[in-house]
Amino acid sequence: MAQRILEPGQIETFARASIPRVRLPDSDALFARRAARLRKLSLDASIGDYLNFLAVLVDAQHAALARLSVPPPDKARIEQSREHGMPPIHASTWARPQQWRETLEFLCASLAARADFQPGVSENISRIRRAASTWIESQAMPILEARNDAIDASVAPIIMAALQVHWVALAGHFVADQVKALDVPGLCPLCGTLPVASMVCAQSPYQGYRYLHCALCATEWHMVRVQCSSCGASGKDIGYNSLQSNAADKLGAAGGGAVRAETCEQCRGYRKIMYQEHDTGVDPVADDLASLALDLLLSEQGYHRASGNPLLWMPNPAAVP
Repeated sequence: MAQRILEPGQIETFARASIPRVRLPDSDALFARRAARLRKLSLDASIGDYLNFLAVLVDAQHAALARLSVPPPDKARIEQSREHGMPPIHASTWARPQQWRETLEFLCASLAARADFQPGVSENISRIRRAASTWIESQAMPILEARNDAIDASVAPIIMAALQVHWVALAGHFVADQVKALDVPGLCPLCGTLPVASMVCAQSPYQGYRYLHCALCATEWHMVRVQCSSCGASGKDIGYNSLQSNAADKLGAAGGGAVRAETCEQCRGYRKIMYQEHDTGVDPVADDLASLALDLLLSEQGYHRASGNPLLWMPNPAAVP
């Protein structure tokens, strides 16, 4: 299948016309597909045990979402957000009902039923289950705001998993036409969260278009290719790295497989970019985790991640209660 790349002069024309701007998550399949992808990737990954643990967690997310019923967002509040150019269910300002903590308990119970995890996993699950609701909420807020200095990294993936379920359920009350692009293109137009990665689609009507993938609600929104999703730089400042090429392929001209890193010389940041034409099963969260060797390579070259993975957080001992 030939790769479709739009020239800069064509981008603006198509952006105002036929490009589907927003892709809302497929709640029936999102987590099931991700769990399957994690298991497949674990077979050849150096962090295979962790990917298998996450597959069980994501399976639990799928089960939790199937049993979850959240009320539709308040229409007046959505309209107010739209008038002010804000995302309608903003992650850090949307009121979280107690229901999301019930989802967290469901995930913990599902994990606790397994006896094949490392001892540290069981301890982390127990810590969450015996923690006060105030501490749980004190972890949820910095997770949603991506403030790593206040996060206990050992339990953050499980807490984030519960938050993902809740926001994906909220997203189910919207249709794509209701979700408008923000003035800041690098933020999710539905919940305002940073993307974990981007994906170039292979299926019509999205073929050849790049979409950023929200780390929280899994909404995807269009962004032109060969442009930094963090600072907006484009053209010759953008390069592409892959483990296969082990070097920057300017403007994606060379190969590199299904997962590459889009680097920016202006901000020295990067995000992974996945290509469905090379592998139709790629998942922004799962494949980002399975390609940590690429992160190490880019770190050695002086680049930094523009945003993290929702299921992997850097340790911060000060946040442990």
